[in-house]
Amino acid sequence: MKAIFIAYNQAYGEEIVELLDEKGQRGFTQWVDIQGRGGEEGEPHYGNHAWPTQNYAILTIVKDDAKASELLDALKEKDEMYPDLGLRAFCWTVDKMV
Repeated sequence: MKAIFIAYNQAYGEEIVELLDEKGQRGFTQWVDIQGRGGEEGEPHYGNHAWPTQNYAILTIVKDDAKASELLDALKEKDEMYPDLGLRAFCWTVDKMV
């Protein structure tokens, strides 16, 4: 079982949720209008006059490891299509869940 945290530019809108749907991943928690900046490149996303864009984030728990890998591959492909927008995904092993 894997936990995948996805942080992405608000310009993606519902595309990331639609991607989860396409991959059969139903459950997730989403945060909207969050601030941040990349570690190496990219513009800040602060939601202010100087840096008006913001980010969204999703946390999803994927029970099947192969499905998690497929989802990460699809996210990577989307990021490579629009590298200036910014999309990052991080994956952890989930040992237990209630």
